[in-house]
Amino acid sequence: MIPDLPPPTLRLRIDEAALASNWHTLDQMSGSAKAGAAVKADGYGLGVERVIPVLRKAGAEDFFVAHWCEVPAVLAHIPAAMLSVLHGPLTAKDARYARETGVRPVINSLHQARLWLESGGGRCDLMVDSGINRLGIATHEIADPLIARLEIDTLMSHLASADEDSPMNARQLAAFRQVVQHLPARRTSLANSAGIALGEDYAFGLTRPGLALYGGIPRPELEGVIRQVAFPQAAVLQLRNLNAGDSVGYNATFTASEPMRVAVVSLGYADGFLRCRGPDSALLHEGRELPILGKVSMDMIVVDCANAPDLRDGDWLNVAQHLPDSSRDSGLSQYELLTLTGRRFR
Repeated sequence: MIPDLPPPTLRLRIDEAALASNWHTLDQMSGSAKAGAAVKADGYGLGVERVIPVLRKAGAEDFFVAHWCEVPAVLAHIPAAMLSVLHGPLTAKDARYARETGVRPVINSLHQARLWLESGGGRCDLMVDSGINRLGIATHEIADPLIARLEIDTLMSHLASADEDSPMNARQLAAFRQVVQHLPARRTSLANSAGIALGEDYAFGLTRPGLALYGGIPRPELEGVIRQVAFPQAAVLQLRNLNAGDSVGYNATFTASEPMRVAVVSLGYADGFLRCRGPDSALLHEGRELPILGKVSMDMIVVDCANAPDLRDGDWLNVAQHLPDSSRDSGLSQYELLTLTGRRFR
C-alpha cells in the first residue's frame, strides 16, 4: 500500500470568492445575455474540479471545452446538456460519443455537419466564421442543405481582435448579424471576455467568458472589476552562502560580486514558470522582493534573500501572478501564464 503523500513544495491557492465575483461581474456586463464559462484546458490551468462547482453555484449554466478528452472530468460536475465541445466531431466515433454522453458538439464544417446528421443528428451548436479564419463554416455555406437540417441550439462566432480597438470588431459584428437573420437557432453567441467589455451590442443571447473569469484583464474596461483568482506559492528547498566569484545555475549567467545568501526554490519551467519570466523578476516573501538569479531550471530557481535574512528552509514564497503585469514583464500572454500552470501544484 502506497502511503499518503508528504506535504507539497508547490501549492496553488484558488480564491473561490474572486472567481464567483468575476462570473457575476461578467454576467452583469453581458446585459440581457447570460454568461457561460469556458473551462477548457482544465479550467485554464486551475483545475475543473475546483472551478466548475464555484461557477455552477454562481449561476453559470453553459460550459465549453475544446477536446473530447476533456468531457469526462467536466461531466463529473455538471449535466451533459450544459456542455459544448468546441472542436466538434472529426470522426464518426466522435459523433457517436457526443450522442452517447449527451454533450453538444459544435459543428464547424460541412463535413462535421454530415457526420452529425449521419449519426442520427439532434441538438448541436454551430460555429460560423465571421473573420478569424479558424474553425467555423464560411458565411457562404450557411445556405447549404446540410446546415438547414441541423437542430441548432447555439449559433456562435468568435471575435479575432476584441482585446484591441480594431475596426475588425465592427466588421465581425455586422457579419454575424447577417448570419443570425438567416439561420434559426435557440440562442446566439459572439462575445468572449474581451468581447463582453465591448458592450451589449456584442452580447447577443449568450456570452462565453474564459480568461477574465480566472483573473485575466484583456481590456481596460475590466480593470478594477476583475479580481485575481490564482495565487501560486513555492517552498524554499535550501539556503546557501555564495562567495564572491561563485556563479549560479546553468551557463553561469549570474556571478556573485560579493558574499551573499541565496535560496533554492521548488519552482521551474516544468511548473509553467518559463525562463522568460526569470530576468529582472523576483519572488515575494511577506511583501519583500527576492530577485531571481541566473537561469530558471526545470524544477528549481535561485533567489537572492538579502531582503529576507530570516528566511528558513521550507518557507513559502509567493509567485507574482497579477496576470497583466506578469504578461508585460515576461512577454507571455495572460492565456499562456494561466494555462501553463504545471500539474505539480497542489
